[in-house]
Amino acid sequence: MKPTPSENYRNQNRRRKIGLPWTPAEICRRLRRLYGPIQPPSAEPVLNSLIRTVLSQHTSAAGCQAAWESLRKRFPTWQAVLRASRDEIVQAIRPAGLARQRANTIQAILQELKTRQGKLSLEFLHGWPTEKALEYLVHFPGVGPKTAGCVLLFACGRPVLPVDTHVHRVTRRLGLVPPKCSPAQAQQLLGRQVPGRRMLEFHLQLIRHGRQTCLARQPRCCRCPLAQKCLFFLESKAI
Repeated sequence: MKPTPSENYRNQNRRRKIGLPWTPAEICRRLRRLYGPIQPPSAEPVLNSLIRTVLSQHTSAAGCQAAWESLRKRFPTWQAVLRASRDEIVQAIRPAGLARQRANTIQAILQELKTRQGKLSLEFLHGWPTEKALEYLVHFPGVGPKTAGCVLLFACGRPVLPVDTHVHRVTRRLGLVPPKCSPAQAQQLLGRQVPGRRMLEFHLQLIRHGRQTCLARQPRCCRCPLAQKCLFFLESKAI
């Protein structure tokens, strides 16, 4: 997404004052000093990762984990989830919230996967090109670019950069993507800026930063190691 001429002019003036944006390597290095190194999560089966990511949408990490553990305890296989009644699934995943909506999505994904592939597994995606795998995943009900990106990044180790609300907010404030850029557009733009070997750390460090420092309503710019080249911080000082 391209900025409007007026946005472009304002951004150029701000950039003349503070220089080029932080590079992804500099961002990772500075946030690593503040929060510590990233501990990559353990890899899991691709279908597990997809369902877990569906449960994580618009809920807390604690709510997602409780719903995941309850679902897996009640239904030891995905075939059992597919055969279960909707109400049984709703009861199992209630801690995540939006339980009926999520139950519909989970069963729709499993049914479509069974129809497409004849079995409930996504392990074949390990052998697919990244773009083809992304296109395949986003055709499932309730799966958008962010969810598909999370699955490929965490379960398949692919160089995909999912853009959640924290990554979106922080990168717009830093001027890495245009201010009116959508999350899907930001995912494409950032995917071209961030080296593949840094995507996992960049994604997780920006989530940390968005949760702990670069808050939506009252950002703690005084403790931010990126404030020196942050368009949002420069604007707030000018007010």
